[in-house]
Amino acid sequence: MREIVLDTETTGFKPEQGDRIVEIGAVELFNHMPTGNTYHQYINPERSMPEDAFKVHGLGDEFLSDKPVFKQIAQDFMDFIGDSRLVIHNAAFDMKFLNAELGWINFPLIPMEQALDTLALARKKFPGAQASLDALCRRFAIDNSSRTLHGALLDSEILAEVYLELLGGRQSGLELSSTARNSDGTDVGSDWRPRPRPNALAPKLTKEEAAAHDAFVKDMGDGALWVKG
Repeated sequence: MREIVLDTETTGFKPEQGDRIVEIGAVELFNHMPTGNTYHQYINPERSMPEDAFKVHGLGDEFLSDKPVFKQIAQDFMDFIGDSRLVIHNAAFDMKFLNAELGWINFPLIPMEQALDTLALARKKFPGAQASLDALCRRFAIDNSSRTLHGALLDSEILAEVYLELLGGRQSGLELSSTARNSDGTDVGSDWRPRPRPNALAPKLTKEEAAAHDAFVKDMGDGALWVKG
């Protein structure tokens, strides 16, 4: 199963009042494990960066002035996420901005049901506890010391770790399968059977231990399960 852990940074809180996305970061997971494949893009918001937003993100007008506008990166971004589940902290916020940007350039919108909200997931798992990304990092002992400023890719990487912990840790996706596989992961077929060892393993049971076991079973009487027929 492919999932995209995603974060955006914006000029403010309300796209309907002209706020825009200035950065998108995303991390690909496959079967709940990072693949190393990421997406990261700074975006020219075509408006001035408010001072309070600059303090949060560290992204100023001069830095963003030569970056592509959203229309120029929209197709690459949509190709990257595809129809995969989007794992987002406070999904309603990011989805609102993404769909506003897509709507302004007449692109298809992303269905809300494609997003999984880790904020809601954390609140359900830990009712009454703080559920910010920083609070969850403290809870799960995840190092976020490099998070001095909000950055979309860094936050996505941290959120990926938080998400896996919310699912129960990195072994949450462990599956015990009866299907044998080759070293490259391909199915070897349903008729596969394990080959016998060419040489039997040497027994670790001593003669004294074997004798003690036989005496213990004998004391249990002829009806004991371990009595040989």
